[in-house]
Amino acid sequence: MATKGFVITGGAGGVGFAYADELVRLGHWVVICDVKDPEPAVQAIRQKHADGVGRIFGTVTDVSDAESVQSLAKFAQAQIGIVHYWINNAGINGGRRSFLEVPLPVVEAVVKVNLIGVLICTQVALKLMQQQKGVESHIFNTVGSGVKGGGTPGYACYGATKRGLPQMTESLVKELEEGVQGYGKPPPTAGKVNVHVLSPGMVFTDLLLNDSTPELRKFPFGVLAAQPQEVAEDLVPKILSVKGNGQKVEFLTTDRVLQKFFNRFLRGEKSEYIDDDGNVIKMPGAQYADNGVRLQYKRASGALAFAAGLRVYGSVGCSSGERCAAERRERKFPTCGERQGSLPSGWAFDGRIPRLRKVAVTVRNHVKLPPRPDSQKRRPPVEHYV
Repeated sequence: MATKGFVITGGAGGVGFAYADELVRLGHWVVICDVKDPEPAVQAIRQKHADGVGRIFGTVTDVSDAESVQSLAKFAQAQIGIVHYWINNAGINGGRRSFLEVPLPVVEAVVKVNLIGVLICTQVALKLMQQQKGVESHIFNTVGSGVKGGGTPGYACYGATKRGLPQMTESLVKELEEGVQGYGKPPPTAGKVNVHVLSPGMVFTDLLLNDSTPELRKFPFGVLAAQPQEVAEDLVPKILSVKGNGQKVEFLTTDRVLQKFFNRFLRGEKSEYIDDDGNVIKMPGAQYADNGVRLQYKRASGALAFAAGLRVYGSVGCSSGERCAAERRERKFPTCGERQGSLPSGWAFDGRIPRLRKVAVTVRNHVKLPPRPDSQKRRPPVEHYV
């Protein structure tokens, strides 16, 4: 199979990372982005497939920000040339709780990332792909719980955003093929673009296990959920072989669901991931986060360690290395010591994006980066990308 170019949003962990890992293994060129620095994920995949022909690149992107997504598209073109596949995978759920208890800024954040972010990414991807002469390309919009209209108690915001994605996708399929009534057929473009729905089902990631209970872990998680790599190994071949427009690519097909129910309830097979008390079964040799998520690659240890190449001093961090030095020379930024001395506690300079960002460090070894401080509508550090 010829090498293809991929963009995967939310690719620093979870199923997005697993897609990238599998694609690079198969020899494809991949750009991943995330709201947190994806460099540790990039290095993990590079080291794992050092002898292969696949390539992996990463950049920091806020999918809810149009300017940031446009920068992602330019980065992808510069690194891999042609983008054959764009997977809108980034998403947050805002935590499992009653809708009345969800702070309004969190409601806003979930909608911005899961719905507005997909709209922005899809338009940017469409414009990029339509300029690729003679290339047929594909955009995949990731759906989740609530997509079929059923209730998602505890995740009302998340379910509402996922419910809208199939409708958006179907609308775009019609526009691309038939145009908009009263505006005539769409003009011919250099490249043909198709839009699809992608459904990874229940995956053992932070998005699934955070705030979960033993009862939820026993059922449905223990019966239907899968590890990210298992999902990627199933979906990547389906993604690569998709034909036409408006397809639905899913992991939990009807046949797979029926087989899982048969194995569990008729044959009495135990879950290999969840025990009878609803606890995560930890496999020998694997590393796990406190919430039971199996770590996909080694990350910096310690409560205040995060992202390769980033040093932390108390609550103030400064990116180090040649990139940092080059940006100081070009833009006359202050030195590392001057930055640390002049910034208020809790703020750090992000060397990839020349602006201040507040750093919220958690003991789960990753960083959550809200918008720049001069934004009037600050997004809180809710959950993270999958």
